[in-house]
Amino acid sequence: MNIIFAGTPEFAVPALASLIAAGHRIVMVLTQPDRPAGRGMQLRASPVKQLALQHQLNVFQPASLKPAEVQAQIAALQADVMIVAAYGLIIPTPVLAMPSKGCYNIHASLLPRWRGAAPIHRAILAGDVETGVTIMEVVPALDAGAMVSKGTVPITERDTTQTLHDALSEQGAALMVDAMQTLEQTGKLAATPQDEALVTYAHKLEKAESAIDWTQTAEALSRQVRAFNPFPVASAQFRGETCRIWFATSRDGKAAPGEIVALGDYISVGCGDGLLDIAELQMPGAKRQSAQQFIQGQHVKLGEMFS
Repeated sequence: MNIIFAGTPEFAVPALASLIAAGHRIVMVLTQPDRPAGRGMQLRASPVKQLALQHQLNVFQPASLKPAEVQAQIAALQADVMIVAAYGLIIPTPVLAMPSKGCYNIHASLLPRWRGAAPIHRAILAGDVETGVTIMEVVPALDAGAMVSKGTVPITERDTTQTLHDALSEQGAALMVDAMQTLEQTGKLAATPQDEALVTYAHKLEKAESAIDWTQTAEALSRQVRAFNPFPVASAQFRGETCRIWFATSRDGKAAPGEIVALGDYISVGCGDGLLDIAELQMPGAKRQSAQQFIQGQHVKLGEMFS
């Protein structure tokens, strides 16, 4: 089929790669404009654009899809389908109506749970035991379209947003290829409306949410640390400086909130309930380190406090 693919970050790359491998004609790749990045703040192409250029695909990077001339370029392609994966721009209703066989999105949650900007982070923070991917019809309302298919991924006590992101992006790619095969063979995709009574929203992360409150339970803090890895990274004060905590798990135990009570493979810190075993952390200006490296480099002592 003739497909317009709309996506920008790394999450969308497996889907585009899989559609290319499946033999579909990608008539246009919509991706956000190049952004300044890195220390030199040089313009950098999105991961989706980089892959598209490797395959010599038609790349279109408008800052908005609202201008009439932009919509005219998209309409001229007479595409069968538009596929959306973390594109990041609002798609106007006239554009959604252009593909003859519809517009479909890869969403990283088990809808209707976690509509919105940060579904992976919110699933971990909430203590969900599983998450997944939903292939859904794109409609003007936020993540409200009917559901075509789903795939489930368990959330373990060692999962971070990064590990789930990678698993879900691969699963979403496979589900979308299957959906497009069905659409090509049958001309339509069966879809189930979402139950509006079950909707929850995954609000965008706020930087202030990264600060650790040691009076919280160790389990809640472990979820916070893992949800904020790789960005914006949970943080606490240690010796008057901001220490980024990259990975931690929880266990039973009792100590004053913030007190270091064991040193070894982990730095064990007291919480409102339980102990937080910190495995990876980072001081300002230093590299990310294992607990053992941190203990040796900082000469950490029992009884010191995180605040």
